Amino acid sequence: MRILITGGTGSFGKAFISRVVSSHPEIERLVIYSRDELKQWELQQEFPADQYSQLRFFIGDIREPDRLRRALEQVDTVVHAAALKQVPAAEYNPIEFIKTNVLGAQNIVEASLDTNIKRVVALSTDKAAAPINLYGATKLCSDKLIIAANNIKGKRDLAFSVVRYGNVMGSRGSVIPFFLEQAKQGSIPITDKAMTRFNISLTEGVEMVFWALKNSLGGEIFVPKIPSYRITDLAEAIGPSCVKPVIGIRPGEKIHEEMITSADSTSTFDLGKYYSILPSDGSITRRYRHAGIDLKPVKNGFSYNSGTNPEFLNIESLRELIRKNIDSNFQPV
Repeated sequence: MRILITGGTGSFGKAFISRVVSSHPEIERLVIYSRDELKQWELQQEFPADQYSQLRFFIGDIREPDRLRRALEQVDTVVHAAALKQVPAAEYNPIEFIKTNVLGAQNIVEASLDTNIKRVVALSTDKAAAPINLYGATKLCSDKLIIAANNIKGKRDLAFSVVRYGNVMGSRGSVIPFFLEQAKQGSIPITDKAMTRFNISLTEGVEMVFWALKNSLGGEIFVPKIPSYRITDLAEAIGPSCVKPVIGIRPGEKIHEEMITSADSTSTFDLGKYYSILPSDGSITRRYRHAGIDLKPVKNGFSYNSGTNPEFLNIESLRELIRKNIDSNFQPV
């Protein structure tokens, strides 16, 4: 396998690279494609060329189709993780998010069609389900472009799929590192006491992408079954002695995350560890059944929402996960 990962210097990218080189040292080529030269240089210090000869570092932007097409030479698999992600920044700079998240996704599609790519798995977000902010809207467009690419691949041995999940524990800009930093000041601001979030670790996210690379037929949006937590429980887990002022939700922010809407229920199937949202025309459903894969439809009207999720993490579970995934020496303050 010869893989290119876009956004390879981000939180997911670094975890993905570590997983590849540790579990699949036989991999022929792993291209880290991103636009930040400093982050690439820092990553090269972690993975020096004399020890990791299979790694290639390409500076480039997914907005640039020619550079992207060149980077895909001698590659057969694409993991598309590059995106602009900050909700407030998207509201203030909408066209920049459209250029990267929407037009960049289309560049991935076209470059894959023009080269020898066999498999594309793109990372999505809960915010793409029934979006209420521009970031979510751009990721919904991206998901649609990736899935629709299966309609124009012709006879190519090429499959496009999407992996959608919510809050990644400890990723840059996410709530847990923010709360940990705020707790040092003795105050943890809470946007709304009713707020809930899904929780997935970087390791689980990486494993899901590997699973999708191995099992997707093309056209699926895969969604993991993961626990939720209450934002008040997270604040208590991190800073039980801190004051916790309620400051109100930010523009474009949801009280609860949603990864599968009720409108998608008629084309959503339970695969065991994951859900799969399939195109509503039934084309991929028939391919699944032809391949002998058991598809268990969810009930009509089903939705997958962090507020109604049957599995919730308690305060002690959150503390243990912080120690396991973020800071082994963590102690509540």
